[in-house]
Amino acid sequence: MHAQRGRPAALIGEFRRTAVLVPLDEGGGLWSSEFGGVRWLHAFTDETALVRFAMARGETRDWDYRSVLGARLLDVVVPAVGAPAGVALDVGGERPMLFPPVTGIVPEAVAVDVPGGEEQ
Repeated sequence: MHAQRGRPAALIGEFRRTAVLVPLDEGGGLWSSEFGGVRWLHAFTDETALVRFAMARGETRDWDYRSVLGARLLDVVVPAVGAPAGVALDVGGERPMLFPPVTGIVPEAVAVDVPGGEEQ
């Protein structure tokens, strides 16, 4: 996926077609965090990236996760959050990427940069 760096549209397209690993929280939901008024769903390209993230956080528990297609995260899960949300890919890794809640990444109805979106 990182081969498309510098080509945003191609990168988003590749993310949409790629299955990523999304860790589950202790209640069985998709693990996320909030930063800057945005709920970030964390996703990882492989188990190594997920383990690296967990170790950087000092986590000792085994993380359960789901494999989810990037398009499903952006088109279904993000709108279901009910607040501005995006996807943080490989946070803590060498090449982290953010897919923020803006037009061209998430559905317009939940994009924060259009009138009538989640938040202005």
